Amino acid sequence: VVLFFLPWLDRSPVKSIRYRGLAFKLVLAAFVVSFLILGYLGALPTTPARTSLAQLCTCIYFAFFAVLPFLPAIEKTKPVPERVTEQ
Repeated sequence: VVLFFLPWLDRSPVKSIRYRGLAFKLVLAAFVVSFLILGYLGALPTTPARTSLAQLCTCIYFAFFAVLPFLPAIEKTKPVPERVTEQ
């Protein structure tokens, strides 16, 4: 359900990651790493340490969606070249 709302959560005027700021790239990297760790931990038997790590990664996973609307206010984006904006 959260992925359905993703187009409305991303308020940045720049849609390409090439022109996005460092903050978005770091948050996206944390999201991807937490997703991969959660997938790996889901295939293993549970232990208290793995459960704690899974809870931390779950918080990071959902924090990506919570932070996404506020990132354009704090990040500096590169200007989009004119050749991209031409019609």
